[in-house]
Amino acid sequence: MDWTSSQLRSLVELTRRGTITAVAQALGYTPGGVSQQIAALEKATGMELLRRVGRRVELTDAGRTLARHAERILSTEAEAVQALERSRGEVSGVLRVGLFATAAAEILPLALRRVHETHPGLDVHSRDMDVDEVYDAVASGAVDLALGLDYPDVPIPRDPALRVTQLYRERFSLAVPTGSMAGRAEISLAETQHLRWILPWADSYYGRAVRTACRRVGVEPDVRHEVTDTAATLALVEAGIGVSTVTDLMLRLRASRFDVVRLRETVERHIVVVFRSSAEGRPTVAALLDVLRAVAESRRDVGQPG
Repeated sequence: MDWTSSQLRSLVELTRRGTITAVAQALGYTPGGVSQQIAALEKATGMELLRRVGRRVELTDAGRTLARHAERILSTEAEAVQALERSRGEVSGVLRVGLFATAAAEILPLALRRVHETHPGLDVHSRDMDVDEVYDAVASGAVDLALGLDYPDVPIPRDPALRVTQLYRERFSLAVPTGSMAGRAEISLAETQHLRWILPWADSYYGRAVRTACRRVGVEPDVRHEVTDTAATLALVEAGIGVSTVTDLMLRLRASRFDVVRLRETVERHIVVVFRSSAEGRPTVAALLDVLRAVAESRRDVGQPG
């Protein structure tokens, strides 16, 4: 059959996500691009793979059959890539990496410099994405490896097909407008019931983690502004709009003028690397993992070591 891996991956993702739009977001395509890939598969097979049901689409019996076989085809392809990399005798090839904004600003530049110095044949292509999407991006094959975040209070679901390796952990403090807590070196979340909060939305991992920590001490945070961008959050705190949780790595993103007060409770996030279990033996993946671990080791001052 005359089809491509990208077309098969789009079909497989459609079984997982259910909509063309969700597949497009996960794989970094436009919805029109995904539709074209499915149409090309239908042309190659001579069979209808999707049917429209109202505003939704669903796989036909032929579509589901091909999707099951497509998973095995993509898995075999990954094994072939791994075998070819090992046969080269050196670390070389293209590696696609997904990462969130903070990692892109603070971790990627140093990691890429070290890769260039130690593995000049390794060509890393990076893609910035929402931090809550990196796990799906690895699972779908949209990227080979990703930097993500894990929160002990709201841990990400563990998928046997994925490996999650912790690089280091960071403890949250509270960012407050200048002078609003003069003389305070520490505060309990139980004392924040009267404060106005700036947090990501409640269904994000970060948003849920902070809300969970507050609720554990009997406080429902009064979230006045739901903001996902770290720099924007810091700017709002600086303007006296409210308070938010911050880590040392987040503070490095933007020079800001506000006070940082230690939290009495331990609220953490973990910087992690996510990759497919089947890719663990790929020399390129192993090489980048080693580099990222070395970068984490050199940045122990950013947070507590993992």
